[in-house]
Amino acid sequence: MLDQFTIATKGGVVLWSKGYTDISGNPVDSLIRDVLIQNTRTSSTKYHSGAYSVQWAFANELNVIFVAVYQKILQLPYLEELLRLVKRHFVARFAQEIKELIDPECAEFPSFDAFDDEFEQVWRAVEERYQKERKEMKSVPRKFEDTKKFQSTAKGAKLELEELAQAGEMEIGRKQPSKMRTWNERKKDGEEGGKKKGAKNKKGKENRVWEGKMSKEAMQALDFSGKKDGSESDGARVAALVDENSKGVRTKDGVYEVADVAERSSDFQLLGDEEAEQDTPKGIFGMFKSLTSGRVLSKDILSEPMARMREHLVNKNVATDIADEICQTVAQSLIGVRVGGLQNIRKLIEQSMETALTRILTPISSTDIIRDIDHANSSGRPYTMAFVGVNGVGKSTNLSKVCYWLLQNNKRVLIAACDTFRSGAVEQLRVHVRNLRALSENQSVEIFERGYGKDSAGIARDAISFGTSNGFDVVLIDTAGRMQDNEPLMRALSKLVSVNSPDKILFVGEALVGNEAVDQLQKFNQAMRDFSGQSRPRQIDGIILTKFDTIDDRVGAALSMTYITGQPIVFVGTGQTYTDLRKMNVGQVIRALLR
Repeated sequence: MLDQFTIATKGGVVLWSKGYTDISGNPVDSLIRDVLIQNTRTSSTKYHSGAYSVQWAFANELNVIFVAVYQKILQLPYLEELLRLVKRHFVARFAQEIKELIDPECAEFPSFDAFDDEFEQVWRAVEERYQKERKEMKSVPRKFEDTKKFQSTAKGAKLELEELAQAGEMEIGRKQPSKMRTWNERKKDGEEGGKKKGAKNKKGKENRVWEGKMSKEAMQALDFSGKKDGSESDGARVAALVDENSKGVRTKDGVYEVADVAERSSDFQLLGDEEAEQDTPKGIFGMFKSLTSGRVLSKDILSEPMARMREHLVNKNVATDIADEICQTVAQSLIGVRVGGLQNIRKLIEQSMETALTRILTPISSTDIIRDIDHANSSGRPYTMAFVGVNGVGKSTNLSKVCYWLLQNNKRVLIAACDTFRSGAVEQLRVHVRNLRALSENQSVEIFERGYGKDSAGIARDAISFGTSNGFDVVLIDTAGRMQDNEPLMRALSKLVSVNSPDKILFVGEALVGNEAVDQLQKFNQAMRDFSGQSRPRQIDGIILTKFDTIDDRVGAALSMTYITGQPIVFVGTGQTYTDLRKMNVGQVIRALLR
């Protein structure tokens, strides 16, 4: 029996509520406080508070949550459908009122009392349909052939093998034999290869280079003393750092936006639609062929398909623990569902998995950095962004890409060289600043440095102060790479964050990592909490995912990182030039994960 149904904003403003009995405590407030406000990322939509269970659904486009409260001891399998139908009816009827409510100029709180009768009709219809299905299941006795005991007999095992063979399950994973080439074909290939090799290697004798010596040509190639800034060769070198084909676009308001990762087929290669359709019967959803129509999905029936789904996600580079939780959640949502046929099974699985992945990957906070910069500048201060991460992931390179994007939006940028640990880090930023000045019409970019071996937190503080007094719009703070287990460096990072309180802390991580991504993010957040000394310590606010062009369709790191932190992936790095910066497309990543 349903005890309460509440519709509220994610901030806790109740729009509509219906109670059917007195409730001790307030489970809805506990849900908002412990799960939503704390940004606790979970693939489950169930929460327990005292003697009650809470199940919910989001309407992300309106920032609204639908919450059902019931006794913990009860099992209400129809709640998933009830939440879905109520969300659809409520959004269709009151979308305009909710949008007006979000508007800060809204003077009057709209009334949603008219939804009472419509909710009662939807709830009664869902409950009656569920009761009818239960009666039908009870009225028809189950045959011995449908029980587990029959499957353990010799006849049952034989029939199961025949079903699997007919469904094509025995062919999954079987490799096609390669075609044997004739001797003449091999000889012909060898002759052609020899000709190509001979043509390629037709060179004169090379001079020997003795150990410890260097040839004249090599010395000339490494001699940059005669070149000056602005020379023709230097200009050609700088021009090579921008890919004209990967530049972003300008909106009607004149804002320069980086391209979406889905718009560039070269960012990562996916199966074509035709190839995907051919592969589907033997692919991840081919496992459901053995399920016959008219059966009600149970935990035993779903165990094998979900095990294969878990393996599929792990192969896509999703962390093992996260793949386990997602598959358990999807399986739980499908238990008790009656299947009408193969197409319905595939559709059910696809919809449930897409819903879970969309809920995880959809940003829960704003990713409009330009708007945040303008807001900070209106109060007379620069917007500060700190780039953190482990060694070698490309923090300085992606900082320069973000700087190029900001310069295209006519922002004055100050780069704070706070990596005082790695040799050559300051010089690397100097080169980036020189290149960015040559590439951009807006040349308002400078570097703030104090050399090596200094306190990075003090350098960042002085840089922010310098940026404020000199009218800079943005301060980008470059930090030293550090492993998540290095306590002294993690303490230094926590001190930099606590002292300067940057507006945005961006974690730069590789798209190549799997389980390691979980460990890195958890320990970075844990260290900033433990070493901050503040009552409300800061944590990672967003993610930049690098080397996205090297992973093909193994995009699981994006899912793992977002799941752990609950924070959005702000940018994706797809190359070495300054324009190789993208926005992540949630739909594209989900399609890549499920193929």
